[in-house]
Amino acid sequence: MAAPKAFMSWSSGKDSAFALHIARERGAAEIAGVLTTINEVYDRVAMHGVRSALLDRQIEALGLPAIKVPLPSPCPNAVYEARMEKACAEIKAQGIDRIAFGDLFLADIRAYREEKLAAAKMTPLFPLWKRDTAQLARDMIASGLVAHVVCLDPKKLDRSFAGRTFDDAFLRDLPDSVDPCGENGEFHTVVTAGPMFSAPIAVEIGETVEREGFIFTDVVLL
Repeated sequence: MAAPKAFMSWSSGKDSAFALHIARERGAAEIAGVLTTINEVYDRVAMHGVRSALLDRQIEALGLPAIKVPLPSPCPNAVYEARMEKACAEIKAQGIDRIAFGDLFLADIRAYREEKLAAAKMTPLFPLWKRDTAQLARDMIASGLVAHVVCLDPKKLDRSFAGRTFDDAFLRDLPDSVDPCGENGEFHTVVTAGPMFSAPIAVEIGETVEREGFIFTDVVLL
């Protein structure tokens, strides 16, 4: 029996990238495209702050079509939901009624996604749900996934981690209070290589700035 087609909610980071890989590897879904929210003021991936040019290179390396959802900054929840509803309608028009997410264990986030997709008569998929995050982080690295920290919350993690590679040394250095995958919002990443890509993406680490209470590091295409 053929796997159902699904779009992947693509943040540009490690969780969505590895969820896409696992969905493909285990035959849970045929990933038919990616769905990404864009901060239309900065032309960057929402929350992660990844440049659109790098996002486009990721999409090219995935070999998938993309739906980009522009969001104002700041973005009222009503605007976010209306634009996501429009994106869901666009996906359904392709005969696809599933969206996969990289969520790990936050039950309130999962419940929100389930509620909104149910209203749109769609089904969410969670390929990584409830996997032990310490082991999951190691599995990501062992798979060949390469990621860099592009955003962190300095209230939860020291700013010296900004721009670092998500690798074994990074995991060893994390405080015990920080989830190894950053699921509580401690840090966010951008993926530049891994089994989900046709080829690695060459980048360099750029400037680090503080904006709206978060630390952002620019990861720039070479």
